[in-house]
Amino acid sequence: MNSKSQSASYAAAGVDITAGYRAVELMKKHIARTMVNGKSSDIGGFGGLFELDITNMPHPVLVSGTDGVGTKLKLAFLMDKHNTVGIDCVAMCVNDIICCGAKPLLFLDYIACGKNYPEKIAGIVSGIAEGCVQAGCELVGGETAEMPGFYSEDEYDLAGFSVGAVDKAKVLDNSKVTEGDVIIALPSSGVHSNGFSLVRKVFDVENRDLKAPVEALGGKSIGETLLTPTRIYVKPMLALFDAVTVKAVSHITGGGFYENIPRSLPEGMGAKITKSAVKILPIFELIAKEGNISERDMFNTFNMGVGMSVVVSKDEADKALEILRANGEDAYIIGEIIKSEESVVIC
Repeated sequence: MNSKSQSASYAAAGVDITAGYRAVELMKKHIARTMVNGKSSDIGGFGGLFELDITNMPHPVLVSGTDGVGTKLKLAFLMDKHNTVGIDCVAMCVNDIICCGAKPLLFLDYIACGKNYPEKIAGIVSGIAEGCVQAGCELVGGETAEMPGFYSEDEYDLAGFSVGAVDKAKVLDNSKVTEGDVIIALPSSGVHSNGFSLVRKVFDVENRDLKAPVEALGGKSIGETLLTPTRIYVKPMLALFDAVTVKAVSHITGGGFYENIPRSLPEGMGAKITKSAVKILPIFELIAKEGNISERDMFNTFNMGVGMSVVVSKDEADKALEILRANGEDAYIIGEIIKSEESVVIC
């Protein structure tokens, strides 16, 4: 910690430089958990260094992704629970990268807050570190910006950026998707990190007891259920890439089935989803009921219990399911690829 760097004038304006140093010291133990290959720089420098291993990559291609947690953070504020939203931040980036067939390598975060409470910031970073561990990537740096007057003292925003790599010959480009291919679902853990503006309105979260048990949620509270971190699918998907020919992958985020699945399909092909096959989680049934939301809007806003969809040939479907289940995913078939002008058909 740089004890000589202090500014009484800056502190009077609401920015405590020493709190920033304290936060960095507290987060170092969490960052150390993410070191996969070792790196050449320490946290606190001007840039995060990462040694790129391109063994078995004749033509390496870098794949990047960036995202934030969105208004799910409002639930974290209301519940005063800050050690899981970092997992969401990592998940939203690395789950996108894996859709291209790439392995996430590194991650950086950006935290902007009204007041730097070192323990709170370290708690946020502990979640980011946990997400990186789940994804097998390194947290090589980040930035914490104290912005009094822009954010209230108890609020913050959180965003991240990740870089991965894949050999050019293995980039997923949907060109192999054909009629009769099978669509496999990887279950979500809940709402993940999308649609929370609608969720907050439906449940009126600012005026509700978020910690009260709810029978429809198996006795869990609404707050606890909504703060469940986004699942990270990197490791099971990497195992799947090694075992079968994966033709397309979709990360089901904002826009639900109707917006995300078509992004991985070629023109003229559609996804026929068997509605009865989708294992819809209780939280979505409760949202639909309390918000009086149509089924079409639900499938066009939320993941409905499917965090990721994977397209493989019918001949390799059983093997794909076996690999995914062996790697902790309760995967199951939800549909097939058809020739269609409609990109998604739910029936």
